[in-house]
Amino acid sequence: MSKPLRIGPVPPSTPAGVSRAWGVRHALPEDLLREASRRLSHIGLLGAVLWTVGVGSDHLVNAWVLGNPAGLELGSADVIGGASVVLSLALFLYARRSNRDPQFILDLGLVYLVVTAFALGNMTHWTAAPGWRTWAPMISWIGVCCLLFASIVPNTPGKTLIAGLLAASMNPLAMLVARARGMWDFGPTKNAFVMHYPDYVLVGVAVAISVVVTRLGQQVIRAREMGSYRLGELLGRGGMGEVYRATHRMLARPAAIKLIRPEVLGESGPEAAKVAVSRFRREADAAASLRSPHTVELYDFGVAEDQTLYFVMELLDGMDLETLVRQKGPLPAARVIFILRQVCESLEEAHRRGLIHRDIKPANIHLGRLGLRHDFVKVLDFGLVKSTAAGGSLEHSMETGVGMTPGTPAYLAPEMALGERVDGRADLYSLGCVAYYLLTGRLVFEAGTPIQLIARHLHDAPVPPSRRSELPVPAALDELVLACLAKKPEDRPPSAAALARSLATIDAGIRWDEEQAMRWWQVNQPASGSTGAPS
Repeated sequence: MSKPLRIGPVPPSTPAGVSRAWGVRHALPEDLLREASRRLSHIGLLGAVLWTVGVGSDHLVNAWVLGNPAGLELGSADVIGGASVVLSLALFLYARRSNRDPQFILDLGLVYLVVTAFALGNMTHWTAAPGWRTWAPMISWIGVCCLLFASIVPNTPGKTLIAGLLAASMNPLAMLVARARGMWDFGPTKNAFVMHYPDYVLVGVAVAISVVVTRLGQQVIRAREMGSYRLGELLGRGGMGEVYRATHRMLARPAAIKLIRPEVLGESGPEAAKVAVSRFRREADAAASLRSPHTVELYDFGVAEDQTLYFVMELLDGMDLETLVRQKGPLPAARVIFILRQVCESLEEAHRRGLIHRDIKPANIHLGRLGLRHDFVKVLDFGLVKSTAAGGSLEHSMETGVGMTPGTPAYLAPEMALGERVDGRADLYSLGCVAYYLLTGRLVFEAGTPIQLIARHLHDAPVPPSRRSELPVPAALDELVLACLAKKPEDRPPSAAALARSLATIDAGIRWDEEQAMRWWQVNQPASGSTGAPS
C-alpha cells in the first residue's frame, strides 16, 4: 500500500482546476465555490428587497414627511428600481439551482454588480436639479457594493479589479449623461471622477480582500493534496468522518476519499494513538484484500502527518439504502430479497477471511449502477472491520481500543453491546435490522436514548415486519428476518451464505430482476451522479 501521506506544497505541474492568485478559473475548491454561489443567490434576494424598500420609502418620505404631494407620482427612478428588482429576483432564481456551474454563477454575480452600479448611478444623477454644483468627494452605495461582493462572493483579484473599476465608473458616467441632458453643469469632466474617487479607493480595498481570500483558498487546496490524490467536492459527512470526491494525479479514474480525523478516535494520549494507527494499518490491509464485487473497492489508505486516517475508495453512482427508504418509502419484498442476497455475498467473503464488519446499517450499503447492471449493491466502510484472528474479543478492535463504542445502536447485535466474543453472526443480526428497515421504513426498536435502544435489543422481542409494513411481506421472509434478530447467535442463520440460500427459496409473488431494476433507475434517477456515503 502507499507510504504515509505527506501534505506539502502544490508541485510546479499543477493540474487544471487550481488557479494561481491572479488566475482565471478556480480561486477556491469546488465545494467552497458552490457555497459562495449559494450566497450569491441570497444577495440577489436581498437586493430585490432593498430596491423595493428603497424606492418605496423615497416616495413616502417625499409625500408624507416633506409634504410634497408629487412625491407619490411615478418617475424614472421607479422604472430603474423596478427593473433592478426583476434582475435581482432573476439572479436569485437562477443561482439557487444546485446543478449550475458555480464559477459561472460567480462570474454572473460580477455582471450583476456592474449592472446594479449602473442603476444606482443613474438613479442618483438622472434627475439632478439644473444648476446644482455640489460635487464634493463622497462614498456612494456602489463602493459599498464592491466591498460587499469581494467579502461575501469571492472571485479572483483580476476579475474583481475589472468589475470594480467598471462599477465605480458608473457614477461618473451617469453624471456625464446628466450633463449631456442639460440636467447638471458640474464644470470640467474631471469633477465627475474627483467626486467619486473614494469609490475607486474602495475598489482597491476589494481587490486586496480578493487576494487574501484567494490565497486562503489556495491553502485549502494545498492542504487537500493527499498523496497521489487531490480532494475535490465534499460528498458527505458522518459520525466517523468526511467523504470527498478525488482525482488521481496521473490516472483518469475518479475516486472517493474518506477522512477520519484524530479527534474522532478520542484523546487517549500519544501511545494509544500509535496503537490505533497500527491497528488501522493492519485491519485496512486486510480489508483491501477483499475481492467481492459487492464490497466497495479500497484503492489505497494511509495516515497523514496530522494523524488523519484516510481511505481511497471507488466512486459510486447511486445512493445508500437509508436515503432510498427516506425518499421512496418501504421497498417491495422481492426487491429487498434481491438486495440482501448481494449483501450476503460481500459478508460471506469477509467472514471466511476472519473479518467482521460490525457496522452494517442502511447508510453503509450502497445501491446503484455499475456498468450495465442496476440495483447493484456495494457494502461500504470495510476499512474499520474487526479481525477475529486475535481471539474475537472486542478489546482487540481499533475503535474500542481508544474508548469508542463499535457499531450503531439501532443495528447493534446483543453480544456486541455486552462486549462478548463475536463472529460473523453479529453482522447477520445487523443485516436483519436492515431488512426490517427496508420492509417497513421503521427501525426494529425505537427509544429516547442510545442506552434505552441497546436495552431493547437485549431484552425485547421484535414485532414481525409484516405487522408494521404497508406492503405485503411473505411469511417465509417474516420468519427469516426474525431468525436474524434472535438474541442468541446460535439461533440465527449459521452464515451469510446460508442466509442467502434461504432468501433464494422465498417466493415473493412478483419478480425483481435486472429488467425491473433498470426500469426503476431510468424513472427515478435517470441522470448519473456519483456519491460517497460516510458512516
